[in-house]
Amino acid sequence: MKGNSFLGRICLVILVLSLQGRMFGQTSNERLQSITAALRGRDFQQALQSLQSALQESPNNPQLWMLQGLAYSGTGDSKSALASYKHALRISPDYLPALEGAAQLQYEAGSADAIPLLEHVLKLRPDETTSHAMLAVLAAKKGDCAMAVQHFSVIGSMLDSQPDALQGYGICLLKLEQTEEAIQVFGRLMTMQPNEPRFRQGLAAVQLAAGKPQDALTTLQPLLDSSPNVSTMRLAAAIYEANKDTPNAVKILRDAIVKDPRQTALYVDFAEIAMDHQSFQTGVEMINSGLELQPAEAQLYLARGVLYVQLADYEKAQADFDKAEQLDPKQGMSAAAQGMLAEEQNQNNPERALATVRAKLAKQSEDAFLWYLQAAIISQKSPEPGSPEFAQGLDSAKRAVTLQPSLTVAHNVLAKYYLDSGQNAPAAKECRLVLQQDPSDQGALYHLVIALRKMGTTAEIPDLLKRLAKARQDAAKVEGERNRYKLIVAPAGSSE
Repeated sequence: MKGNSFLGRICLVILVLSLQGRMFGQTSNERLQSITAALRGRDFQQALQSLQSALQESPNNPQLWMLQGLAYSGTGDSKSALASYKHALRISPDYLPALEGAAQLQYEAGSADAIPLLEHVLKLRPDETTSHAMLAVLAAKKGDCAMAVQHFSVIGSMLDSQPDALQGYGICLLKLEQTEEAIQVFGRLMTMQPNEPRFRQGLAAVQLAAGKPQDALTTLQPLLDSSPNVSTMRLAAAIYEANKDTPNAVKILRDAIVKDPRQTALYVDFAEIAMDHQSFQTGVEMINSGLELQPAEAQLYLARGVLYVQLADYEKAQADFDKAEQLDPKQGMSAAAQGMLAEEQNQNNPERALATVRAKLAKQSEDAFLWYLQAAIISQKSPEPGSPEFAQGLDSAKRAVTLQPSLTVAHNVLAKYYLDSGQNAPAAKECRLVLQQDPSDQGALYHLVIALRKMGTTAEIPDLLKRLAKARQDAAKVEGERNRYKLIVAPAGSSE
């Protein structure tokens, strides 16, 4: 919603109409009629000349100051216009036309100062849809989707003439996980402008996020049947994969890479599919192709490093993670990947893994994941309860959950420390915290069963064992889906 949009015109009309029948006694009707006639005729300079003499006679008339703001706004002098509106509000804080004029100018400038003005307008006129619309757009820009949705929801059909605002409404609904409502909003957009590709893509993306990949494919199909651009092809790949149609997902991703070989995200998407289907070397080869064209892309090194971890090529993984951090140090993007590397190394060389984590902790002492890793690696070494090493592991696990209470893996490893040291009640508590976030977490279910048995509290155990069996069965099913396809990179020149 821009300043020269219908909102701006409506605000202008409201200001002009509000003048009728609201004249102050200090100034003659004839002079006011002359000023308003000049404004309606867009003769703003004449209006300003008339206002100068009128304000000399009636300097405390808020209506005249508001009229001057309107005239300055017409000449494009927003600074003087805003000063005039503010002067009117100092005289009469609830003077609605001045509030609306000042809010409009601040809104057009993208200033947060528009917010209290618009809120003041709504206190005086709670159903004023233009102010709701402006507040919704400003809130969406700030990332306050809860506030944006609150205002968008009262606007109604007015949004149908503002597709960009309607799209912002849909995006905010999606961010708030109100997926069904988001689908309805994007459906309205596509109905309004069926030939606008971005709205069709938006609806398909929302349907995919809502777990409706078949609906998403149906929505996107008209674009795929024509000449899809790369963003459409990338979205289609995600939809195909969600539909368990990996061959088509891979094919369209490769076609997209051929069309735009410098788009980093396409290679990263391919690497993720390769990871999901245990085709690690294939993913590495595709990332290598991307790095030949863009050797300074941190995301490509990070993606390849993750694949190297799965191939147990830890030296190459470490080199890629270091390179990614060197290229993009502001994002700290390799911390989690470094942690994964340490976890994998731990299985073959725990001392080396521990050294890697401790080196990182020396620089990032507030990183919860690194504290968890130190606790997990020490735990794998099976230290004796009461030993200094056991105490260090226990303290590391406690530090991890303190820094990041939502880190379920840290709660799991802390539960194991408590079990090993005979602290069964605290162990059970940690398990329950994990299960609040993930009711099918196998580690938490298993450790909770052990803790309850040791405590002699057995009533829950049969149900927990059923849940554990189902969780294992579901995990096996997911693993089977991952292994359903193995990806290969066709030789150069192949049409396959």
